[in-house]
Amino acid sequence: MIRQHIGISMKQILLSAVLLAGFFNMANAAEKVETLKVCADPFMLPFSNNEENGYENRIAELFAEKLGADLQYTWFPQRLGFIRNTLKKEEGTSGKYACDLVITVPSSFELAATTKPYYTTSYVLVYKKGIGLDDLTDPQMFSEFVKEHKPGVKFGVSDRGPGQLWAMNQGMMSSEHMVPYQGQPGDAKVHPGQRMIEDIAAGKIDAAVIWGPTAGYYAKQYKGQQEFVLLPIPDDKSNREMKYTYSISMAVRYGEKEWKETINKLIDENSEAIDKILTDYGIPLVK
Repeated sequence: MIRQHIGISMKQILLSAVLLAGFFNMANAAEKVETLKVCADPFMLPFSNNEENGYENRIAELFAEKLGADLQYTWFPQRLGFIRNTLKKEEGTSGKYACDLVITVPSSFELAATTKPYYTTSYVLVYKKGIGLDDLTDPQMFSEFVKEHKPGVKFGVSDRGPGQLWAMNQGMMSSEHMVPYQGQPGDAKVHPGQRMIEDIAAGKIDAAVIWGPTAGYYAKQYKGQQEFVLLPIPDDKSNREMKYTYSISMAVRYGEKEWKETINKLIDENSEAIDKILTDYGIPLVK
């Protein structure tokens, strides 16, 4: 009886040891990444480009260094089919994928599992100093200010995204004021936000609503030549559709819990370095 009890106990101990060994092997496997494979857009600064000049590239380099891993990219334009052709694209029958990490997605992204947010930003109202809009400090007063001080203002707005809703709410959708921009041009190398900043600098338009990271980065390219004002547009708490502030996360495939935890840990341990990278790129951060 005692021998039988001891035998069962030994079996339980051995089984527990095997299970624990398996657990630790899985944990170590999650930590030991030989190659950090990142999914990225080849033509989308300030986020990324195939010359590796974007803030995503800087963060990827940081993470690869911390993991002791090589860095590899799979490039595809961030438009329809991006996740299918990158994060979810299987490489033959190996069970591996083209890439394992997307560095910039909305925290509410549904096509993949998102990490904890690592920054928050918003759409911004952008204008150039010295054209009669300098006293404007609240974007919500834009239409009233224009009517009183600068009735002939030309206002750029993309045909995609919440900028249209804001312009409509401000009464700026008339042909007298609005200058439309194509939100997703046929050429993946053309960025509408960049074009709007260039047109403000050239005096072709007076102001525009632009996604904050894009506006901040391209406005910074004119440092020492022209000065831009970026006014964050707050969410309209009375109307959930009027949302302009978004938290940004990274994304991995659903079901890859250990990998997601590894990325969350990297975000936590390198938050100051990540914030510095974002600030260096002119990204307006909402705290």
